[in-house]
Amino acid sequence: MATHPDAEAELDAVPPADRVALINAIEKLKVYGDRLGTPHSSSIRGVKETLRELRPRSGRSRWRAFYRRVGDGFVIAAIGPEAAVDPAGFRRAVSRALSRLDARRADAQGGSANEPR
Repeated sequence: MATHPDAEAELDAVPPADRVALINAIEKLKVYGDRLGTPHSSSIRGVKETLRELRPRSGRSRWRAFYRRVGDGFVIAAIGPEAAVDPAGFRRAVSRALSRLDARRADAQGGSANEPR
């Protein structure tokens, strides 16, 4: 399990009780992996590549952790608001997550995010 440094900073900015709920959800992902299903995790519809959201408190939290499987583990790429609470903030967080994951992939391949994959 890895967390992007910017996602760690975003997590630190979440109110304390919600931060604890997010950390607990991340721990569940560590334990259950791909078997962690609804209501704790959900795929994000409308994005080209697979991206999932952790849903703390069985989806009752106002916050989400956006992640993807990378190799044998998972990468938490961004933290953001739940879609119904803040649609624009949700879209921005999804965009940040995808951008960070693309940059990570490009770094791993020794190129830039604009090069063919």
